[in-house]
Amino acid sequence: MTKTGKGIANGLTNYGDPRFAAYLRRSFASSMGYSRKMLEKPVVGITWTASGFNNCHRGVPELVEAVKRGVLAAGGLPLDFPVTSLGEVFLNPTSMVFRNLMAMDVEEMVRAQPMDAVVLVGGCDKTLPALVMGAASANKPAIVLATGPMMTSRYQGERLGACTDCRRFWARYRAGELEDKQIDQVEGSLATTAGTCAVMGTASSMAIMLEVMGLMLPGTAAIPAVHADRLRAAEATGTAAMGLIASGRTFKETVTQATIDNALKTLLAISGSTNAIIHLAAIAGRLGLKVDLDKLNAMSDATPVLVDLKPTGDAYMEDFFYAGGVGALLRRLGDHLDLSARTVTGEALADLVPPDNSWIDGSVIRPVETPIRADGGLVALFGNLAPKGAILKRAAADERLFEKTGRAVVFEGLKDLSDRIDDPDLDVTEDDILVLKNAGPKASGMPEAGYLPIPSKLARKGVKDMLRISDARMSGTAYGTIVLHVSPESAAGGPLALVRNGDMIRMSVRERRLELLVEEAELARRLPTPAPAAETRGWLGLYNRHVMQAENGCDLDFMLPDAQDAAEARVMKMPAKA
Repeated sequence: MTKTGKGIANGLTNYGDPRFAAYLRRSFASSMGYSRKMLEKPVVGITWTASGFNNCHRGVPELVEAVKRGVLAAGGLPLDFPVTSLGEVFLNPTSMVFRNLMAMDVEEMVRAQPMDAVVLVGGCDKTLPALVMGAASANKPAIVLATGPMMTSRYQGERLGACTDCRRFWARYRAGELEDKQIDQVEGSLATTAGTCAVMGTASSMAIMLEVMGLMLPGTAAIPAVHADRLRAAEATGTAAMGLIASGRTFKETVTQATIDNALKTLLAISGSTNAIIHLAAIAGRLGLKVDLDKLNAMSDATPVLVDLKPTGDAYMEDFFYAGGVGALLRRLGDHLDLSARTVTGEALADLVPPDNSWIDGSVIRPVETPIRADGGLVALFGNLAPKGAILKRAAADERLFEKTGRAVVFEGLKDLSDRIDDPDLDVTEDDILVLKNAGPKASGMPEAGYLPIPSKLARKGVKDMLRISDARMSGTAYGTIVLHVSPESAAGGPLALVRNGDMIRMSVRERRLELLVEEAELARRLPTPAPAAETRGWLGLYNRHVMQAENGCDLDFMLPDAQDAAEARVMKMPAKA
């Protein structure tokens, strides 16, 4: 790549005659009304992730126009292009199934179309990781622009934000504390602006982590979606993309193991979404790096929770923004991070830390001397029930359940859960442990079903939390003593498949252990319940055949950087045909 970029001359269509291909491309581009002068400029692609099925991305069209302003002002030609749009609550069976599809879409469109750099516009949960995974594999200069979080609303004078409050009110409704009319009023008050969830859910967690990783402009992760600063950030991002054409800097050149570790420490300090561990592992895998769960535990012991946001605190993302945002968090974390890590625009992370006298709202972003909690928000558990690990968001859990031995009440899958969880004859007490099988990546796409509801017979008695264990995920907006991502999953032959009603299970957060207290000889005699039949055709068939487990980010095995080398090695070993 030259310092000025090749523009629309990038990657000519193959007609066997490059000069003809360039001539034909200019001709067709002219039909869109571009002058020859414009067609000679460097090209910045802009992902169009807006959709009628994506409320989080309602503001994308306006953001794209602002990005275009920045590109034009810097002397480039901005061209937006559509990619898969993942609207979290509008996808069946779960948006997670389509993250890898979107990543493939982004990678191929960025690589195949004539752009010198790309601005990755998106926000909704699986969108940001899909954009980064795809751009990392495409290996063109790229920069992220998040859509930003929603502003909060009100219900009877109480401040509300999706979706922690939606879960809280739904739990009250299930417990009989709210009537139909009241829950309908709450429903209309939870999400009232464009943007992603207003709490520390997956979208917010990923945006903050990506800013710390240096993949978006400093100060842009937390700007509310409807704030004018969000449009100014979009314009500045367009200008920065033009700078990337000159530097040629890609995610592969920017992201190191130190970058990944900084992101993990940030996730712990914000008590962010458990989903973010899977997404970060997938991003790291695309770059030949790793998220190590043992290392996560060591970091968690040394990294305090500093951000007081729901679901583990009281504030919302707009409060985090006004409190000083990611810059203030960097100032607070200080020596916990490797500040020599670089950003896509070339600075060291140390260059982005505000001066010592910068104002920070200490009620939202605490000093390390007075943290929300002295250790990190997440821990990994290991044991004979989770040989490859499981995740607990301890900052959102009840510490009285951290050292727990109890009887398993088992649900064989999602249908079994929905059929029996509210059965008045369900044999369950608040001292039991709810176990859900067959909700991992291979079985059902790993939906956010790990937030098993409290059985209604117990909820109506005032039970607010129970230990729950599954191979599923949980929304970053959720809370409770919930063990997730048990690996290997049931459908992949993991020990979770062997758990039966009445088995005793022991969890020790102190020891980082998750154990099934059943003799090995007995387990050897048991046959696992067959997993649900997996789809064999189309995208879901491809997904089910190649998806990896949670500790590897649930990416597809053939998308890793060494997959091509392995394929070529297999070809080299094939015997020659006679």
